[in-house]
Amino acid sequence: MRILRAEAMGLCFGVRDALDLAAEQTRPADVTIHGELVHNETVLERLSQRGFRFAPEARREQVPETDAVFVTAHGISDRARERLVRHGKQLIDSTCPLVRRAHGTAKQLSDDGYFVIVIGKPGHVEVRGLIGDLQRYDVVPSVERVAHYAHPRLGVVCQTTTPETTAAEILARIRALNPDAEVRFIDTICEPTRQRVHAVEELVQTADVIIVVGGVNSNNTAQLARMSRERGVDAHHVQGPDDLDPAWFDPADVVGLTAGTSTLDETIDAVEDALRQLSRAGRAR
Repeated sequence: MRILRAEAMGLCFGVRDALDLAAEQTRPADVTIHGELVHNETVLERLSQRGFRFAPEARREQVPETDAVFVTAHGISDRARERLVRHGKQLIDSTCPLVRRAHGTAKQLSDDGYFVIVIGKPGHVEVRGLIGDLQRYDVVPSVERVAHYAHPRLGVVCQTTTPETTAAEILARIRALNPDAEVRFIDTICEPTRQRVHAVEELVQTADVIIVVGGVNSNNTAQLARMSRERGVDAHHVQGPDDLDPAWFDPADVVGLTAGTSTLDETIDAVEDALRQLSRAGRAR
């Protein structure tokens, strides 16, 4: 069994920067992380062991008790930011600059009189931040959810981890259902997402099975697995080596390995080591 690693996978620069900023905090017990710093259970457990406090993503409207609040790479709206500052909180801001760009783009479209359509996952923490400063908007996760909008000007942006093909399909449907509207699309998909998607598109050309490593709540990890399946290759989303099932690889000549943007290098290496052990065991039989 041959194991192929994707050319681009794992931690993006935005997540690495957020983790580095968290590591710099000398008094973690005095800091509340505003949601999940990354959608990775191993990282969250380590942060908890260091003493960080957490505000669950579902209850981020509540004001944390600590004086310092750590804003995650997913970002928050300006309204949420202003509310925290108004309550005297010191913000430790790790918002990814590409998420900041998406925020600014959506807000500018709104200021210019466009009804804003966000291509993304409703309820996702990044999307909640994107729409938090908008008066009029819709969030569209799929082609089936596109509607006719009673607005002459439609401005379209993306959650930064949206696959390009998904964005293109939804945009085409928006144009088709709104032929009389001015549709302005500004591409806010981040480059690390593109690279990881393109790398998986290469893997599916060769692999019999693809293993996608990432947290259970990681949207981009789930998308990589789903995209592999849509292209006819069996794919399994695992959090670590203990999740591997030998039955997945019988038979399999080539196994592709990739990972979401919140997956630690050490976790990817551990999964690869486990795959190699399974391969050796298979040869020994």
